[in-house]
Amino acid sequence: MQPNNSVTEFILLGLTQDPKRQKMVIAVIFIFYLGTAVGNLLIIVTIRCSRTLKSPMYFFLFYLSLADCCFSTTTAPRLIVDALSYKKTISYNECMTQVFALHLFGALEIFVLILMAVDRYVAICKPLRYPTIMRQQVCIILIIFAWIGSFMHSITQIIMTLRLPFCGPNLIDHYCCDLQPLLKLACMDTYVFNLMFVSNSGVLCTFSFVILMISYVFILHSLRNHSAEGRKKALSTCTSHIIVVILFFGPCIFIYTRPPTTFPIDKMVAVFYTIGTPFLNPLIYTLRNAEVKNAMRKLWHIKIISEIQK
Repeated sequence: MQPNNSVTEFILLGLTQDPKRQKMVIAVIFIFYLGTAVGNLLIIVTIRCSRTLKSPMYFFLFYLSLADCCFSTTTAPRLIVDALSYKKTISYNECMTQVFALHLFGALEIFVLILMAVDRYVAICKPLRYPTIMRQQVCIILIIFAWIGSFMHSITQIIMTLRLPFCGPNLIDHYCCDLQPLLKLACMDTYVFNLMFVSNSGVLCTFSFVILMISYVFILHSLRNHSAEGRKKALSTCTSHIIVVILFFGPCIFIYTRPPTTFPIDKMVAVFYTIGTPFLNPLIYTLRNAEVKNAMRKLWHIKIISEIQK
C-alpha cells in the first residue's frame, strides 16, 4: 500500500531529548495513563454492574469512558516505551495503524459528547417525551451511528495518509504518528493534502464544538423554567459536560484547524489532548455526579463484603 516509499520506519523524537527530563516524562505520563485506565475502567465497570445507572446519560458515559481509555492507549504506552528505549523507531505499518486508531477513538469521543448533549437537551427541554425519545433502542442505534461515523472519518484520514510518499528524512518531531508531523516529511507539495486534512479533522472539531456550545446555551436558557432543585441538578450535570467539551475541543481545534506550521507548544497541547483530557474526564464526572459516586460505593462495598464472607 506504500506509494513508492523508500522509508520503512520512522524515528520518533519524543517530547524531549534530555535524559533527565525523559525520566520525569516517564513518571508523569505513567501516572496520568495509570489514572486514566483505572478511572475510566472503574466507571465502565460501575455503569455495567450498577442497577441504578441505567439511564441514557450513563449509557453514553460508558462509551465516553471506553473511548477515553482506548484513545489514551493509542499514544501513552508507546510514549513510555520510547522514553525508555535508545532507538525510538516505529515501522511504517505501525505508524499508519496509530494514525487510524488515534482518529477513530478521537472521533468516537466527539460523537459521544454530541449524543450526551442531545440526551441532556431532551431530558431538560422535553422532559415528558424523554422516555419515548431516548428509549434503549434509539440509544443503541445512535451509538452504532457514532461508531460508523468515527470509522468513516478515520478511514478517510488513513487513505489520504497512505497516498503520501516518504523518501527521507524519517525523523518525526513528535511523540506519536499524526497528520501534521507526517505532512512535513512527505516528498511532495502537501498544500492540497493539508486542505483535505483540515476540511476533515478541523471542520469536524470546529463544527461539533459550535453545535455543542449552542445546544448547551439552549439548555441553560431553558433552566429558568425549572424548580430551584431541578435547576441545580441540571446545572451541575451540564457544567460537567461543558468543562469536558472545552478541555477536549480546545486543543483539538488548535492542532487540526491551521496550516502545517510548527509551534514550540504543539507537543504539550497534544499531550493534554491525548493523555490529559482522558485522565480528567473520570474525575470530572465522578466528583460532580452524586449518582455515580453512590453507585461506586455500593458496588465496591458489596464486592468487599462478598470477598470477606468467602
